[in-house]
Amino acid sequence: MTDFVMILTIFVLAIFVGFEVITKVPPILHTPLMSGSNAISGITIIGAIISAGSQHTALTTILGLMAVIFATINVVGGFMVTHRMLEMFKRKE
Repeated sequence: MTDFVMILTIFVLAIFVGFEVITKVPPILHTPLMSGSNAISGITIIGAIISAGSQHTALTTILGLMAVIFATINVVGGFMVTHRMLEMFKRKE
């Protein structure tokens, strides 16, 4: 029980710290941070593929597959937004 309380405490503190950090980011840094979060989601895809491929139970396979799908949507959407924002800074002919 104490392990659960400790892990839950760390999780709640991480939520508060993450919220504070994200709300303090100026809009000009949004594009570089989006690219960085896409890299992290790429790592999430690798972990999800490993989880889905381990096939311990049907539940882990389904959750792993869902994680792969959602992380892939996040990566593709993030790169589309980043690409669109960078297009705004290109010179027009």
